[in-house]
Amino acid sequence: MTLRIFVPRDSGARAVGADQVARAIAIAARTQGVAPEIIRTGSRGLYWLEPLVEVELAGVRHAFGPVTAEDAPILVRSLTQDAVHPLALGPIDETPYLKRQTRLTFARCGVINPLSLDDYRAHGGFTGLENAQSLVPERIVEAVVESGLRGRGGAGFPTGIKWRTVAATVAPQKYIVCNADEGDSGTFADRMIMEGDPFMLIEGMIISGWAVGATRGYIYIRSEYPDAIATMNAAVTLARNAGYLGPRFDMDVRVGAGAYVCGEETALLESLEGKRGVVRAKPPLPAYHGLFGAPTVVNNVLTLAAVPFILSEGAQAYANFGLGRSRGTMPIQLAGNVRRPGLFETGFGITLGELVDDIGGGAASGRPVRAVQVGGPLGAYFPRALFNTPFDYEAFSACDGLIGHGGIVVFDDTVDMAKQARFAMEFCAIESCGKCTPCRIGSTRGAEVIDRIRNGEDRSSNLKLVTELCETMKLGSLCALGGFTPYPVMSAITHFPEDFGSGPSQIAAE
Repeated sequence: MTLRIFVPRDSGARAVGADQVARAIAIAARTQGVAPEIIRTGSRGLYWLEPLVEVELAGVRHAFGPVTAEDAPILVRSLTQDAVHPLALGPIDETPYLKRQTRLTFARCGVINPLSLDDYRAHGGFTGLENAQSLVPERIVEAVVESGLRGRGGAGFPTGIKWRTVAATVAPQKYIVCNADEGDSGTFADRMIMEGDPFMLIEGMIISGWAVGATRGYIYIRSEYPDAIATMNAAVTLARNAGYLGPRFDMDVRVGAGAYVCGEETALLESLEGKRGVVRAKPPLPAYHGLFGAPTVVNNVLTLAAVPFILSEGAQAYANFGLGRSRGTMPIQLAGNVRRPGLFETGFGITLGELVDDIGGGAASGRPVRAVQVGGPLGAYFPRALFNTPFDYEAFSACDGLIGHGGIVVFDDTVDMAKQARFAMEFCAIESCGKCTPCRIGSTRGAEVIDRIRNGEDRSSNLKLVTELCETMKLGSLCALGGFTPYPVMSAITHFPEDFGSGPSQIAAE
């Protein structure tokens, strides 16, 4: 029997030496007279263990990690001599980090060869598409409505309602646009899907096109994701050659220049049209007047990637997971100063404390966790006092926070929250498209006011001024870039007043 060894080709794993490990294993195998089949997969999302090598033994995949190129000869020898390797972690599916997850969207990621149609089909791929073929378009839309799927990119708008609007709009041309401009700090789920299970995204886009009557789709990927771009382009070509893409629905990949504001749907559409990425005033909404003036569905990667499961297993099977109006699962990304960074997919309802302390293992520095930022650079900072908050759209909104793309960035007790608040204003000033005054000017003035606060200049008056400025930005900005910047600023001021001179500093001394 051929020895099968799985090594990730995910760019996160490659960044820490996965390519070198794969080559070293091949060389060590030849030296020892072994001819294994080395399969490059996506990542399982256990990034603290990357490069994570898996070996199929008696039909069960066993994990080893983190593996270096220097470990390869001993690893191969242990496999041929049936010995225990010091990096052995046991059967991968029994790993506690994976066993606690509910993997619907990421079920195949890290398991299959991402560019093998046979692998994809053997693991349930295109079942949802086949089921969709037997349904009228209206029924496909209603299945998504009944599933409770909400946009996984930020605001959490019900996906089925957006589809229903586009489907009901009469037009000679409609589009499906996948927002893969993943630019939030601490997020990498979109990239993992595109590099590890690209046909699932393609399947989701085909289904959405059939549902709303669109014949053309585009995946808009930021230029900082070269591996994802290459994998998606290859997957689109393979799907087209296999007949999955064609006259009924076809698609292409488009590359953005990396402007953060192009994650906002209307700026993204401007960029797709070859224009400068500037936010459009709404109305009209893209569902009525989107790409090239046509009705357009704009969903992010995680949203579209959830669709094949819904059409394969049924709307209720998806809706059975979650809490309240937050149905299904959320791929949560743990990053920053955390012991076990990675992707953890689970149903809505798990608490923030469980995610940070239990799943993530606390701060990598070994110091106490002081704050976490959820939802990217424009997400609110949550103190430990709010760690009992359920991971749920409404629960986070009640705490003046947002889930966004599901990224959690962890900070220990050495963080300066006044500095973090200033960073939010500075980030907004740099990334603003410049179209609206509250965002363009407000963010610049905000950084200046926070500088005065940090310098001890009339703190009381300046704190009042920055609060009023945040209210103006929140209510007056054209899009979420300016509108959400107040979340990190005001949460830092509210929960960590001592860092703004309103009380004794609680930043632990080194």
